[in-house]
Order: sequence, then structure tokens, then C-alpha cells
Amino acid sequence: MNPALDLAVGVSILIVGTYLIRLAGPALRSRLTVSPITERILDRAAITLLVGVALTGALFVGDDLSGWARPAGVSVGVIAALAKAPLAVVVILAAATAAGLRALGVA
Repeated sequence: MNPALDLAVGVSILIVGTYLIRLAGPALRSRLTVSPITERILDRAAITLLVGVALTGALFVGDDLSGWARPAGVSVGVIAALAKAPLAVVVILAAATAAGLRALGVA
């Protein structure tokens, strides 16, 4: 197959799958009941998955560690977000921290 066709097929499958999952929520909400414990576990699983993806992106570039500048920038961004700073401020602080450390020679 040609790479452009492979990409189009993959994106199409993701689109259809995402749409079906979004439809399944309201359609099955009244038909399925789960225990409160299961609801808590599912909520925590989603948060754990998101944190894992974020940490992987913050700490690694390919197979190598990203150095200290990127995790420091992410940490500053997290602190700013926890302090309820506006999103633009969070992004600017995180980027400025990473860029400043890189300018100082911290990899």
C-alpha cells in the first residue's frame, strides 16, 4: 500500500472509533450500572493514563532522557497551573523556563 493511503485508513479508523465511543456513553448510560468503586477506579485510571503520557513526553526524547531543561519547564508550568494562572501564562512560564535553562547551558 502507499503511505498516504495507510495514513488515510488509519485516521479514518480512529475517527470512526472515536465517534462510536462517544455515542456509546449516552446510549449505554441508562442500560449499564457500575458500582461506586468501579467508577472511582475508572476515574483514577484515566488520570493515571494522562499523567503517564505527560511524564513520558516531558522526560524522554525518543529513547533518550530529555535533560533537565524540559522537566524543569514542565514543573514550573504545573506549579503555575496549580496556582490557577491563566493558560497563556502557564505556557509562557514553562517555555521561558526551559528556554532560559537551555540558554544557560543546561541541557
